[in-house]
Amino acid sequence: MKDQHRVLCERALGWSYDLPHVEEAPLPLFGAERISPPPNHYDEIYLELSRATISLRGLGVLLGGAALILGGVMKLFLFWLMFFNDWQGDWITKVFLLLCLPAVVWALLPYVKLDLVLPRDEPIRFNRLRRKIYIYQYRFHRFFIFSRKHWGVKPVAYNWDDVTAEVYRVYVPGHGGLIENVMLSIRNPETDEVIDRVFFTHDLYRGETCWAIARLFMQQGPEALPKFVHPPRDWNDDDGLSHMHCLAPKVHWPEDIDCESRTAPSGPSGSSCTAPTK
Repeated sequence: MKDQHRVLCERALGWSYDLPHVEEAPLPLFGAERISPPPNHYDEIYLELSRATISLRGLGVLLGGAALILGGVMKLFLFWLMFFNDWQGDWITKVFLLLCLPAVVWALLPYVKLDLVLPRDEPIRFNRLRRKIYIYQYRFHRFFIFSRKHWGVKPVAYNWDDVTAEVYRVYVPGHGGLIENVMLSIRNPETDEVIDRVFFTHDLYRGETCWAIARLFMQQGPEALPKFVHPPRDWNDDDGLSHMHCLAPKVHWPEDIDCESRTAPSGPSGSSCTAPTK
C-alpha cells in the first residue's frame, strides 16, 4: 500500500478535531430529515451522498476571467510602454513586471478551468455489504494546468474502516470570518499513515449530519435513516440547475466501479449490477 500511494501529513493545516469513529453509534439525528440536498439514493446495499468541492459555481469564471482579461490588457500596455513609448525605467523593474503578470495569470487559470470542468456532482457511495466507500473524485494540479494525466475524474475505493472524518477551521479575514470544512482521510491499516485526503463538506453542520447518516446506514441499514423531507436529486437532469451546473460535465461512473459500488459481494450465483430502488 505504501508503495502505491504517497504518504500525506498526519494532519493538514487548520485541523481542529475528528468526528466520531466509523464504529461509534450516532447520536439522535435532530433535523437530519430536512437536510438539503438529501442523499441521492439509498437501498439495502448502498447509500450515495452528494458532494461539491466548489460551493459557488461560476464565481471562478466570473472573477478569474475578469482578472485574466485585465492582466492581458496590462501586459499589452507594458509592452507598448517599453518598446514603442521609450519608457525610461530600470531593467529590473521591467523584468519584474513582465514576469509578474504571467505568474498571476498562471495562478488564476487553474481556478477558472476547475470551475468549467468540475463535474456537476462528486458523489460518495457507501456500500454496507462490501464495507467500502467509493468516491467520484476529480483530481487536478495547480501547476500542470493542461495535463490530461493530472486532470480528470479518477474514482477511488477505500475500506470503510480506514476512513476518518476531520474538521478543519481556518479564519480568513474579509472572507466571512471562520471557515469550517470537513475532510475524509484514509489511513493505511498496516502503517496507520494517511494515504489520501478528500473533501467532504463546506460547513460543519452538513458535515456532521452527513457523517452521522453514513455511519447510521453502514451500521444499521436503510431502515434506520430518517424520512427525508426533500426528494432525491438526479444531478444529470438539468431541471432546476443553475446555468453553470448545466454546462458542467455529467456524472459517469466507470462501468466496473459503478457495478461494484452498487452491488453486494459475489455469491454462488454471482451479483447483478441492478440494485433495488427504495
